[in-house]
Amino acid sequence: MSPRRSVTDARDTRSAILSRGVELATVEGLDGLTIGRLAADLGLSKSGVLGHFGAKEALQLAVVDTAAEQFGRAVVEPSTGTTPGLPRLRALCEAWLTHLTHPGGTFFLAAAAEFDHRPGPVRDAIAGMSALWQRDLRMHIRLAVLDHTLEGDADQILFELTGIVLAANHALHLTRDPQALPHAHTALTRLLTPT
Repeated sequence: MSPRRSVTDARDTRSAILSRGVELATVEGLDGLTIGRLAADLGLSKSGVLGHFGAKEALQLAVVDTAAEQFGRAVVEPSTGTTPGLPRLRALCEAWLTHLTHPGGTFFLAAAAEFDHRPGPVRDAIAGMSALWQRDLRMHIRLAVLDHTLEGDADQILFELTGIVLAANHALHLTRDPQALPHAHTALTRLLTPT
């Protein structure tokens, strides 16, 4: 086997481990993510999984990074062609709601609930990703307020947007309400209607 092939194989194996890790952690939590479970699910040896990360915390941190990349591809990238401010904010929020319905779409909501009271690097990584996302949303809210297409306090609007998504997630996944997304879209429309 050529060195180039072995590097490609290692990268592909790591990618498969992390993708499966996001799926498992979304449903069972980051603490439920084990080397043994990943090895069994992917037909690998435990040492084959462990060799990529060294320790469970390193695996958890890599899964957080992978979930952030997936979120960026699914939610942020599709909206990059829209005008900054209210149009981009709407596109981001609509994509965020849609992402809740995809496998791994609620990763950060689940991980935040699991780690919100625990100190350490995993909690810090989750909080950091959340802060970056909120910063991006706040920036477009402020642009909309500055160009007078939205009225109100940016932090309050951001709080309400987050509340809509949390309520939609709860209704979708816990109570299985078939009207969860229509209700969330209605709430977003009311909140993000130009003044």
